Amino acid sequence: MKNKRVLLGMSGGVDSSVSALLLQKQGYEVIGTTLELFVGSSCCNIDTYIDAKNVCNSLGIPHFTYNYKKEFREHIINDFVACYANCKTPNPCIECNKYMKFGVMYEKAKELGCNYIATGHYARTEYSDKYNRWVLKKSNAGKKDQSYVLWSIPKDIIGHVIFPLAEYADKEEIRKIARENNLNVANKPDSEDICFVPDGNYKRFLEENSDIRPKVGNIVTSRGDILGKHKGLYNYTIGQRRGLGIAYKTPLFVLGFNKVKNEVIVGEEKELYKTEVMVNDINLLLVDRIDKPVEVDVKLRYSAKFAKAVILQENENNIKITFNEPQRAVTPGQSAVFYIDDIVFGGGKIINFS
Repeated sequence: MKNKRVLLGMSGGVDSSVSALLLQKQGYEVIGTTLELFVGSSCCNIDTYIDAKNVCNSLGIPHFTYNYKKEFREHIINDFVACYANCKTPNPCIECNKYMKFGVMYEKAKELGCNYIATGHYARTEYSDKYNRWVLKKSNAGKKDQSYVLWSIPKDIIGHVIFPLAEYADKEEIRKIARENNLNVANKPDSEDICFVPDGNYKRFLEENSDIRPKVGNIVTSRGDILGKHKGLYNYTIGQRRGLGIAYKTPLFVLGFNKVKNEVIVGEEKELYKTEVMVNDINLLLVDRIDKPVEVDVKLRYSAKFAKAVILQENENNIKITFNEPQRAVTPGQSAVFYIDDIVFGGGKIINFS
């Protein structure tokens, strides 16, 4: 008989709780786990552990917690700090998926004799005859689809990943299932913030967890004209208009940064639009290497619309993206994710643009 034992990552929320129920109904032997990642975070605190364990108890399945605080700091917190220290805007959820939920959790699953891991993400995996491999795809959840934040997971484990919520398009459907099955997390609100910055104040987090401190410098135009002073480069994001504290004849936006000169560079909105983008730290899920230009749809941030583009791999770790139409506020540190139809082709981290 095929090994149907699955290790399910549980955050104590309604998505992962209903995932446990659905997997159980599909005949899987479910083991629930909550990873201890960061003290005080929204996804691994005492309430999280209690809610997840209570759901598992109600379903009659085991639940374990495992301490991975050291690994979380090494791979996620340190990367978060390093990005801001180098004028980049990180997406820590993507790093967490790569190293924690689909990294150490998969290794733990193998230790426990599980052939699968599962999470409450809105995404889909299936075998593609066309590509002769397991593929990661969009779910039916529309705007709530989370395939964007999963592009960096190792491609060799996709065939061992289950997303029980792949077919559901409406979060209220999930809550209804939870209520009908008396799961006590049915009305628990979603967590929208970075888990280790639950109050949303990432600037304070950086100052309290690193040696990053405000360092006053000049706000300059793209021509080098000095317009005012900034309060530290990490306090600003590309595309920002408000809170610059400068006056000018036309609205100005943050275009980028000069770390060496400690400058915030501003300009008119038309200067925010870029056609060519370079990414590194790439992960290709459909092919091992791009040997010729490929037409794809690209997402530059989780909430962004898809944009038509051509991608070409320039070396082992760099891909050049050329968009059909210029894109606004391209941000180094964020992820560019490539799709062909509803399949995730791969992705990379933005390093520069022109």
